[in-house]
Amino acid sequence: MSQTVTAAMIVIGDEILSGRTKDRNVGHLAEILTAVGIDLTEVRIVADDAAAIGEAVNALRARNTYVFTSGGIGPTHDDITAEAVAAALGLPCAVDAAADALLAEHYARRGIDYTEARRRMARMPRGATHIANPVSAAPGFRIANVHVMAGVPAIFQAMLDAVLPTLRTGARLLSETVPCPFPEGTIGAPLAAIQTAHPDTIIGSYPKYDDGRFWTEIVVRSRDGAALATARAAVEAMVAGLSQTD
Repeated sequence: MSQTVTAAMIVIGDEILSGRTKDRNVGHLAEILTAVGIDLTEVRIVADDAAAIGEAVNALRARNTYVFTSGGIGPTHDDITAEAVAAALGLPCAVDAAADALLAEHYARRGIDYTEARRRMARMPRGATHIANPVSAAPGFRIANVHVMAGVPAIFQAMLDAVLPTLRTGARLLSETVPCPFPEGTIGAPLAAIQTAHPDTIIGSYPKYDDGRFWTEIVVRSRDGAALATARAAVEAMVAGLSQTD
């Protein structure tokens, strides 16, 4: 079985925490990573605060294969992600020559002044490599195991498409769903016993309410197909047994 590959995400922005902007990047990242066998283990939302960004970066990069950030790499004064990530890694942050040339050419081609504000988008930690941005040219960057990307969903998604081929992937987490007509209170004890008996699986229960009754959706996950099938059979036998005694 392949080694588990993990990732964490840091969503950066006061506008997310205030509710003015609704995040659309977490779900997209989770879906894409799950599809290639990378476990998204944690998501943090932090303010436009250098200390908070730096603390999150260092905490999450230490215990995950990859870290992804979204937001805070634009042209305004509150776009401080590049400086915060550089400080967290103990690196200087400055205008990257290649990014500077890329942006200068991009704005010249469009007949738009390449202002100092726009030039801020060329800043990155020393030694960082670019993450291509086919939407608006301003690149994200990768430094160590940290991928710094834009907050605008269309740009974030395009950058993730560019990053994905460079990532080490793991064994995909397989999943099977067993509908159960009983509420969680009824199945709690026997379901816990099944989980204990099948340690190579992850068994979750999700309460549902329809037409005046409670029922439960039971989801069994594993990277081992045989283990998944055995655990699912145990769950189905439990549900059948409870149905006979109901």
